[in-house]
Amino acid sequence: MVNKYFSIAPITFHKGEKKVENPCSSVLVVSWNNLDFLKLCVESIEKNSTYRHQILIHVNEGTDGTLDWVREKGYSYTHSMENVGICFGMNALSSFIDAEYVVLIDDDNYVAPEWDKCLMDEIKKIGHSYFVLSSTRVEPYATKDKSAITPGDFGLTPQTFREKEFLEKVGSYMCEDWSGSNWYPMILHRSVWFLVGGLSTEFSPGMASDPDFMMKLWQAGVRYFKGISASRAYHFGSRTTSRVKKNNGKKQFSLKWGMNKSTLFKYYLKMSEPFRGELDEHEAFQKAKKKIAYDRFRIRLFS
Repeated sequence: MVNKYFSIAPITFHKGEKKVENPCSSVLVVSWNNLDFLKLCVESIEKNSTYRHQILIHVNEGTDGTLDWVREKGYSYTHSMENVGICFGMNALSSFIDAEYVVLIDDDNYVAPEWDKCLMDEIKKIGHSYFVLSSTRVEPYATKDKSAITPGDFGLTPQTFREKEFLEKVGSYMCEDWSGSNWYPMILHRSVWFLVGGLSTEFSPGMASDPDFMMKLWQAGVRYFKGISASRAYHFGSRTTSRVKKNNGKKQFSLKWGMNKSTLFKYYLKMSEPFRGELDEHEAFQKAKKKIAYDRFRIRLFS
């Protein structure tokens, strides 16, 4: 099912002057008139990373000064005069990827010290390229999401962010490694990113594009979906999505994959459960087959 009501403005591509020799990863950031958050996100990557990273930014509109700031900083970037959403934005930035690994991150994240070292330490243990890892989010609001540390309120905006307090306390929260990945910051090997074609643009501007991405990775043979407790980031939750006309991602996912995204999360990814190793395809299907049959019945009934 294609989102036929969404079309994009032309995207332009701009190679920046800022060079990073042998970057550990290429970090893809999409930002829509969210300059204060973007500045803080980029600052945290440059200040709190153990390794060097290539930072790539897609600027949606940029009328709040974002475009001027990105040019001034010398980053390679892509630009659209209108908001083209996260899928087209992330994929456009792929043209500039230099590193072996690709990191996807939202502009309303602040990464904690050694966020990248913890991810790379895990990658070295895995020994192959078919994985996807996520950092663990600290969020200000209490939620039922077991993959996030909540509530951990250190401010709701860059202006009210209590950075020093966050840095002092972020390591004190107890949390297990968890199954499922799906959330940003997220890292995977560039070969796998290109193998599945990045994010699916039919989900533009982006609702349900992340579970769709997980499903594409599953179809490509990835079974190592893991959230790393020691790698942490503060997620403000700036609610950029409240400004956009949303696609019906839930319905699109169901029609495309023949199951609800909740079925993917529960039976295939074991989302937010304690991590117990690579996922098993046979076990997942056996446990999910009744639910998939029910999902498909409802899809036929209501589509």
